[in-house]
Amino acid sequence: MTTSYRLRVRQPAFLVLALLAIAAPPGAHAQTSFVNFESGQVRPLAMSPDGTRLFAVNTPDNRLEVFSIGAGGALTHTAAVPVGLEPVAVAARSDGEVWVVNHLSDSISIVDVGSSPPRVVRTLLVGDEPRDIVFAGPGGNRAFVTTAHRGQNTSINHAVDLITAGQGRADVWVFDALNLGSSLGGTPLNVVTLFGDTPRALAASADGSKVYAAVYFSGNRTTVISEGGVCNGGASAAACVENGTSVPGGLPGPNVNFQGSEGPETGLIVKYNAVAGQWQDELGRDWSNAVRFNLPDLDVFAIDANAALPAELQSWSGVGTVLFNMVASPTDPDKLYVTNTEARNEVRFEGPGNSSTTVRGHLHEARVTVIDGTSVLPRHLNKHIDYDVIPSPAGTIEKSLATPVGMAVSADGQTLYVAAFGSSKVGVFSTAEIDADTFVPDEGDHVELTGGGPSGVVLDETRDRLYVLTRFDNSISVVDTTTLAEIGHVPVYSPEPAEVVAGRPLLYDASFSSSNGEASCSSCHVFGDLDQLAWDLGNPDDPVTSNPMNIKLEIGALTIGDAVNGDADVDEFHPMKGPMTTQTLRGLANSGPMHWRGDRANGFFGVGTDEALSFDNFIVAFEGLLGREELISTADMHEFTDFALTITLPPNPIRALNNSLTADQQAGRNFYLGSRRADGLSFGDGLGFNCNGCHTLDPAQGFFGTNGDASFENELQIVKVAHLRNLYQKVGMFGMMSVDFLNAGDNGHKGNQIRGFGFLHDGSIDTVFRFFQATVFNNNNGVGFDGPNGGNDKRRQMEQFMLAFDTDLAPIVGQQVTLTSSNGAVANPRIDLLLQRAAAPFTSKILGGAVTECDVVVKGNVGAQPRGWMRTAAGTFKSDKAAEPQLADAALRALASTAGQELTYTCAPPGSGTRMGIDRDEDGHLDGDELDAGSNPADPG
Repeated sequence: MTTSYRLRVRQPAFLVLALLAIAAPPGAHAQTSFVNFESGQVRPLAMSPDGTRLFAVNTPDNRLEVFSIGAGGALTHTAAVPVGLEPVAVAARSDGEVWVVNHLSDSISIVDVGSSPPRVVRTLLVGDEPRDIVFAGPGGNRAFVTTAHRGQNTSINHAVDLITAGQGRADVWVFDALNLGSSLGGTPLNVVTLFGDTPRALAASADGSKVYAAVYFSGNRTTVISEGGVCNGGASAAACVENGTSVPGGLPGPNVNFQGSEGPETGLIVKYNAVAGQWQDELGRDWSNAVRFNLPDLDVFAIDANAALPAELQSWSGVGTVLFNMVASPTDPDKLYVTNTEARNEVRFEGPGNSSTTVRGHLHEARVTVIDGTSVLPRHLNKHIDYDVIPSPAGTIEKSLATPVGMAVSADGQTLYVAAFGSSKVGVFSTAEIDADTFVPDEGDHVELTGGGPSGVVLDETRDRLYVLTRFDNSISVVDTTTLAEIGHVPVYSPEPAEVVAGRPLLYDASFSSSNGEASCSSCHVFGDLDQLAWDLGNPDDPVTSNPMNIKLEIGALTIGDAVNGDADVDEFHPMKGPMTTQTLRGLANSGPMHWRGDRANGFFGVGTDEALSFDNFIVAFEGLLGREELISTADMHEFTDFALTITLPPNPIRALNNSLTADQQAGRNFYLGSRRADGLSFGDGLGFNCNGCHTLDPAQGFFGTNGDASFENELQIVKVAHLRNLYQKVGMFGMMSVDFLNAGDNGHKGNQIRGFGFLHDGSIDTVFRFFQATVFNNNNGVGFDGPNGGNDKRRQMEQFMLAFDTDLAPIVGQQVTLTSSNGAVANPRIDLLLQRAAAPFTSKILGGAVTECDVVVKGNVGAQPRGWMRTAAGTFKSDKAAEPQLADAALRALASTAGQELTYTCAPPGSGTRMGIDRDEDGHLDGDELDAGSNPADPG
């Protein structure tokens, strides 16, 4: 934590320092033993039905923590059960059975908490990146799990699915807990696919007859008109016809910066006006002719939980842009509360200025939306903020709640508790006042918490207590609901390095980041990722600056002269850059200058192409974009940078678990790395490149599509060559008009789609196939490519490879299987796969260079004692007791033949096997030995 953060939470210095000592003990862990995925917790707490125990996911330590609840809500830690990687949600089916959602492992751990000690008895395999779980349906015995519509544990044919227009990409897996089936990962009763992007939150109606699912990045009916679809000439341009499409004009003013330098021609963000039935810009001009799809913006869905095959019943739109969590009213069967934020990305420019002209301090509004029957009623939690006054007046922050996530509602339905992740508080509301929108923001209705980042809440009405998980310090707060005061704060062990703990608040803490207490970097970079939108964050009040980057094909830009970069030179950055999609903060290490153009290579901390310097240069965004009264300290910014550079992308969910490529993917890779020029340019020897010549793929250097250079790509701005690791996340916008300068022909109106932004820096290209049609293959005229359709076949092959692109981690990382006394026939082949990949060589710069694809760890109870093993380089297994001999593979598997001794095998990130398998706190004393000695394996002191 930063000094500023300590002061902000207004805790006694000795208390905060003591908590820091618990959260980040002396003796920092090696970075390679911990990989920071920064997964967002969804349902991190659950209480047993009988109210005697509290269950908490320990996301960084891949465990389920179990507490007994004593008098007055006092928590006593009783067990820590290893589960999958990045657990983010937990739900209790009964007093004796708890299910845990493992976000990175694509799995569900079923934990018998009635046994002593508790143990994982089965692992279910689900779709990519599961997020939430609820029980509903007959007897409350159906489990509903949200996942992305992809992943290696599904039957989805990605080669077809990822190129199919008009398809839902939000899955809810439904399991019958009383009949899980004998297949390896469990047999779902049904997988309900909803017409939206990745889903996140779930809620069950009070009677269990319905389950509600919310789309995570549901959007707000905005999209972008490509630069080639906007008339040239800026505000003075009249309506024109671009490639056969009539459009209403050019970019709205201003079109020059304060120096009088004209900006480049760019695209334009438009928003659908449902009343007018038009796609409109900020001037109200109709751009409908240029948009080739519809955005129904379906946000929340109701599922029939009692049907033989659960299926969609109803849907609602207009709920929000980013949907976090939901809770159903216990007294009104048709009422639902949804925490969300609503984006204002249709407004151009960052500050200086106010919300009338810019998005400064006013990016996403924090809301709770009430769904009441067919009515959708958004409620802005911070309606006290006057966005036209920057910085905000004293007292504004104290009333604000930022990033509302987990909720709980009282049994009488009259009180709603809302965890504000970016405010270190829980807001308490009368549901009647929320329903009627008569509440008045008041810090007296907020519970101040010792730890930051409250992510989930559980209400214990019998004891008048609220339990809150605080993610910044990995602890649990106990709140007295009668006095609205925190009365206890219980830390949970975390293996996170000091730089992760110290820098995390800088991403989320809106009270520190802004003057109004609502805006933070995480407003758009949601849990270190993105918001699936484009923003025009140019600034007419900024100057033209120099570009220190190496520019490939610069001579190509020079041949068309003043058309590139506006009045700025080819090797300069103009401050009016047009729409750019939000980029993930994951995988920034080794990627060079930041922003789509790399323009953070030039800024507050100087000029250069180093990643740390580039991220440090974002310091100006705290004042200019978030609306803080002044810049944060340089020390705080350096802490933020150190943290951000640890955030890592997950393994690619499209790539096969054995890291092989399909025939089409391999053909695409061969072209990508082959000798043929991909750009079609031949200004001179050495000026033409294959794909790898610009989008460098070199894991040894940490290059996954970029080496930090910029390039001229036949656009009207010089942009940085982008990395290619998360293209699969951007699938879902199909349909675009003909764009002349990219040679992209009109592909017709594609009907309803789930996303308004696609590929390229501004999100204007609808598919990877179209991107190659627009650049590589039209430049080469499609001549000489394999297949009966020439370039078309090769374009598809390139598309397949790009969607399965290499990442910093092998596809097998996180994958699991639980071996029991009865499932060897189906589990053993999966174990064989994990062991094979653990022996396969792999290169990852962030993990230290030459490693293997994963470290296999094994956890389970043997002789009623928690045990652990780690696979060695020799293929044997070292246990958590130093004196024990290493076990052969067969001997270890044989332990599971005894009932109650289930063994869960997990492919851990390379370098983390010792920590995750046999020495939890990395103090050199193995876990089993510590338990035998009466010591605590989670206490390095």
